[in-house]
Amino acid sequence: MEKSINVLAIDDDPTQLELLRVICSSITYPSIELHTVERAEDGFHIVQQKPIDLVITDYRLAELTGLDVLRHVKKINPLIAVVVVTAYESTQDALEVIKNGGDDYLIKPIRHADIEHILIRTAERLALVRENAELRQEVESRFKTDFIVFESREMTDVLNVAARSASSSATVLIRGESGTGKELVAQLIHYTSDRKEGPFVTVNVAALPETLVESELFGHRKGSFTGATEDRVGRFEEASGGTLFIDEIGDITPAVQVKLLRALQFGQIQRVGDNRVISLDVRIIAATNRNLENMITDNQFRVDLYYRLNVIPLQIPALRDRRADIPPLVTHFIRRFSRKNRKEVESISHEALDRLMKYDYPGNVRELENTIERATILARGPVILERDLPDIVRGAGTGQPEPARSQASGLPVAGALPGDDLPRPDTTDAAGGFDAAMSRYERSLIESALQQCRGNQSAAARMLGIGERKLRSRMEVLGVENRYRHPE
Repeated sequence: MEKSINVLAIDDDPTQLELLRVICSSITYPSIELHTVERAEDGFHIVQQKPIDLVITDYRLAELTGLDVLRHVKKINPLIAVVVVTAYESTQDALEVIKNGGDDYLIKPIRHADIEHILIRTAERLALVRENAELRQEVESRFKTDFIVFESREMTDVLNVAARSASSSATVLIRGESGTGKELVAQLIHYTSDRKEGPFVTVNVAALPETLVESELFGHRKGSFTGATEDRVGRFEEASGGTLFIDEIGDITPAVQVKLLRALQFGQIQRVGDNRVISLDVRIIAATNRNLENMITDNQFRVDLYYRLNVIPLQIPALRDRRADIPPLVTHFIRRFSRKNRKEVESISHEALDRLMKYDYPGNVRELENTIERATILARGPVILERDLPDIVRGAGTGQPEPARSQASGLPVAGALPGDDLPRPDTTDAAGGFDAAMSRYERSLIESALQQCRGNQSAAARMLGIGERKLRSRMEVLGVENRYRHPE
C-alpha cells in the first residue's frame, strides 16, 4: 500500500503556505500529508511529535533563518529531508545549505514542477533506504560479515581506520561508551587480518576479582597462591598466534599494568609463581569506556602503558551521534529476533521508527537490540507498531506520557486523546449489553476522528493512537464508512 509523505512547511508568509497547500493538493503521487506553520518553534514541535519526512522552510523567517531550521531538524533526525526556499538568489546561501546537509535550495516563486520533483525524490529515497537496508542484510549474511551494521559517515570513518590497521600487528585502543560495539570492532579487525586463522581470545577485566586478573592474563604455577591446585595457562598463551582482546583495560591495577607493559614491549610474559620467561606472538586490542588521560593525571594509569596501547586509537561514537545507523540496525535485529523467537515479524511502522530515531539510547546499540527483541516478541502482526515499544521510547521527543487505553478495545480512552471534542462513553446507554455499547462507542470514536481529520485515515489513526492497519480493520468490523474525505 502506498505510504504518505509527511511534509512540514515553515513560512511566516501565509500566502506562500497557501500556495504550497494548493500545489500539494493537486499532486496525485506521492500521497501527501501537509502540515503548515508560520513560526520555526512551532515547526520544531511538530518534528518532535510527528514522523516528518520532508521540511520545506523559508530562508528568512522572523526569528531564525532557514539555515538554523536545517541544523535543528537534522540534529533531531538526520533522515528528514530539508529544502530551503528564498526570494533572494545567493550562491553563498545555497552553498551553506548544502554544506550543512540540506537536500535542495529553491528560488521563489515556487513552482508546481519543482515541488512535485522534490516530493517524488523524497518518496523514492525512503523506498531506497528500506531496500538498501534489506540488501545490506543479505550481503552480510552471505559473506558472514554481520559483525557491524552501519550506514553513517561516523562509523564509516572508524571502520576505514580499523580496516587499514587490520593487516598490521600494531596495538589498537578502542574507546567508546558501554554498548557501542567495541568488541565487535575488535573481532572485525582480527577476522580481516593475517591472524584470522589464529585464536581470538577475550578477557573482561571488570568482570574479574582484582586478585585474579594477573592469573587470568598470564597464568600461574601450581601452589603459587591459595586455590592454585594445578598449573594454568593464561589468556596471553591461549591467544598465541592470534589476537587478545582486553576489555575495560582502565580497570587493571598498577601492579598488573607493569607486567602488561613488559608483554607489549618485549612479547614476553611470566606466569604467577614461575621464573620462566615465555615468548609469545600475540596482538593486543584493548578497549575502555573510561577517560585514561584523567586517570594518568590522577596516577591511576601508567603513561608509558597508555602510549604503548594507543598506537592506533579508535573512538566508537555513541548511537545518538550516528542516528543514520538506527534504520539498518532495526532491520537487522528484526530479522535476527524473528528467526530466534519464531515470529513472523517483517518490518516496523513509520511511526515506530520515528520514535526510535528520536530516542537518545543511553545504553547505545545494546539498548536498541534489547528494544527490538522485546518489540518483536510483543508484536501482534508482521509489523512492529508504536504500542510494541517501551514507554520510555514511545515518549521520546514528546515530553508526555502515552495516553491511557481502553482494555476492551485497545483504543485510547476519550479523555486522553488530543481532540477534546471526541465523544465520551455514555454509561447510561447500555442497551444490548456491554459488547454492543462498546461497539457503539468505538464506532462513534472512529467517526469523530475521521471527521476531524477530514477523512485522512493515517491522521485519524495517529489521533486515536493506533496503527492505520488496526483502524482499517476496526472500520471493516464495525461497518464504518469514511464519509469525510475532503473534496479537494
